[in-house]
Amino acid sequence: MSKTKEYVIPFVGLKLGKHKFEYQINNAFFEIFDYNEFQNSDIKVNVVLDKKSNLLEISFKHQGTVNVPCDLTNEDFDLPIKGKIKLIVRFGDSYNNDNEELLILPFGEFEIDITQYIYEMIVLSVPLRRVHPGIKDGSLNTEALTKLKELTIKEQKKEKEEEKEENIDPRWDKLKQLLTDK
Repeated sequence: MSKTKEYVIPFVGLKLGKHKFEYQINNAFFEIFDYNEFQNSDIKVNVVLDKKSNLLEISFKHQGTVNVPCDLTNEDFDLPIKGKIKLIVRFGDSYNNDNEELLILPFGEFEIDITQYIYEMIVLSVPLRRVHPGIKDGSLNTEALTKLKELTIKEQKKEKEEEKEENIDPRWDKLKQLLTDK
């Protein structure tokens, strides 16, 4: 992961207080993790590192768009995403990242790599079901949608015809009377 140098923050030389960092994320960032779910991505990540005497508080916030295929029509569209996470960094005897909100770095560390946290924050902000906004408002016209509409109309016609057939034959009504007359 030598491509992540720009996401390493050397905190040892920073003064106490808040420090802001901005990153522009695109598909090259996701290639580091071999993640290819997005056709295109344009995400702005703001990181605020609050350095205190014995710990670091890091706030991550992102907003942007990712180009993904629709789950219903397979049409590509730009999906707006946003999210935020907080991370507390303490110092201890050994490295420990078991807790997702607390990171323990060994004494003597002078920098922190935030690549993994940015990656997880963005990927987890994408919804599981991705539906094109044109489907919700009815403005999207694709071959898949027109075919689905044709098929639903045919199914509804078949159901109506079956109901009519049941009501047409009077012999069934006579048989039903035999059951209810008991």
